[in-house]
Amino acid sequence: MTQYLLRRLLFVLVTMLAVSALAYGLIFASGDPALMLAPRRPGAEPEPRMVEAVRKRYNLDKPLPIQYLTYLSHVLRGDLGDSYYYKRPVRELLFEKFPNTLLLAVLIMIASLAIGLPLGMLAAIKRNTVLDRFIIAACTLMIAVPAFFLALMLVYLIGFRMRLLPLSGHGTLQHLILPVLSVALPTAAGYVIFLRTNVLNQVSAEYARTARAKGLTAIRTAIRHVLPNALIPVVTLASLDFAYLLTGIVLVESVFNYPGIGLQVLQAVNNRDVPVVMGSVFMAAILVGVGNLIADLVVARLDPRIRLGS
Repeated sequence: MTQYLLRRLLFVLVTMLAVSALAYGLIFASGDPALMLAPRRPGAEPEPRMVEAVRKRYNLDKPLPIQYLTYLSHVLRGDLGDSYYYKRPVRELLFEKFPNTLLLAVLIMIASLAIGLPLGMLAAIKRNTVLDRFIIAACTLMIAVPAFFLALMLVYLIGFRMRLLPLSGHGTLQHLILPVLSVALPTAAGYVIFLRTNVLNQVSAEYARTARAKGLTAIRTAIRHVLPNALIPVVTLASLDFAYLLTGIVLVESVFNYPGIGLQVLQAVNNRDVPVVMGSVFMAAILVGVGNLIADLVVARLDPRIRLGS
């Protein structure tokens, strides 16, 4: 177990370095941040001396590898730098927005599991029936619809046409319903199909046939014996999904103007605010890596056949 944890932590560290280096290069490939940060007259280009002053102030006058290594040395000391745009520490900006994203992610996961697990089990129990085919067709359609398109449709139908819910913002439970639904519905659809497939695979296993031979009904066999085993892969998928949600749902947060990590990252990219983008990248890499590790540990706990150290 100890060797496994060390390997996974090393993998998370290497992933963070690789992703951060790639992100750092892509940010500068899109243009020089100094050109955007330099003061200028309205409608005019910034003066070269002002651009050069900005480069020196933010350590942008050195070669890109040196800039990255300097930034990395600050990160190792716990300093994510200051935002070019907001003139505030990046750590404060991220921690300020993270509770909003955390609340949204928790509600999305609760809604996704509350919808997906019962429907997935129902589709498996009623396999090859009209109800099963209808559920699978609806879920396939929901998965095929991009999240941002679904968000726009919900805004138009429920927020604009029916005027049942606010279109954007935050502060009340009503503001969260549309963002949660726009992500939870396709996520739940994926859980339905995934759980249905796992349940049908487990039904054909020897232990399930033995339970049926002892007189248990199909429903009791499915709930008592099949479902616990079928849920193990779902736990892994849900853990990874939750880690992804914690990094911010950029498109959905931008559609609903929800003040979370995703919207902040989008604004930082538009402003070429390198420290904010890089801080968000590091946070995302850590969350995804830790989420993957937790998923493995939970699955190993649920399934005694799995030995992480082997």
